[in-house]
Amino acid sequence: MTIAVPSIHALANPARFLKLARPLTPALFWAGALLIAFGSWAGLTQTPPDYLQGETVRILYIHVPTAWLGMAGWSGIAVSSLTFLIWRHPLAMLAARAMALPGALFAGLCLATGSIWGRPTWGTWWEWDGRLTSMLLLFFVYLGFMGLARADADRGGDGRIPALYGVAGSVLLPIIRYSVVWWNTLHQGQSIGINKQTIDGSLIWPLWYTLGGFTLFFAAIVLMRMRASLALTKAEARMRRMANSGEMAA
Repeated sequence: MTIAVPSIHALANPARFLKLARPLTPALFWAGALLIAFGSWAGLTQTPPDYLQGETVRILYIHVPTAWLGMAGWSGIAVSSLTFLIWRHPLAMLAARAMALPGALFAGLCLATGSIWGRPTWGTWWEWDGRLTSMLLLFFVYLGFMGLARADADRGGDGRIPALYGVAGSVLLPIIRYSVVWWNTLHQGQSIGINKQTIDGSLIWPLWYTLGGFTLFFAAIVLMRMRASLALTKAEARMRRMANSGEMAA
């Protein structure tokens, strides 16, 4: 027995996309919420304090997922923008726009939690080092993309300009990723990798729950925003047809 898996080109059809997104949205939302709740509870109550940072280390269960999603959100925007530029998929730019607001939100939360973590650790709320500065720039790039996408839509543009901006903005991602290697910085180096990690296992295990939970939560938000945009477009088209019908009747 074979199982038909929708291709990317098939999902570019709004009807097929909505058929998949309707049941997937609540599933992702509630699965993410449960994982976040469990991971946060475990991180606050079931792990020991760090031998150097004490209780402050517990903010990593929120800070690391927000940093990951701040970067992953822009990666999604870049891929969607490139897909739109190459194949003109009708949902590609819609997906990019849907990812912008939650991506900016997580980038902002990353900066806020990093500042809270840095105060007792570094003795300052802010330091203009490579990692923090490049993440702040990414936050502003998110805001720029949202403003440009809105202006392009208001003037009836084809989406090409915000798509080019989405691809160009991805240059910040390797800078954020390798900033702690390229420059002398207060921010610690990479603590979690594919082959090794420098955080003790007794501290890190709840992180996988919050990381997975926030990722599912992010995906649910993106799907909700895409569905809302499609519904709005459909409603506007219906209103235009009704207005045209009224004019013809008159």
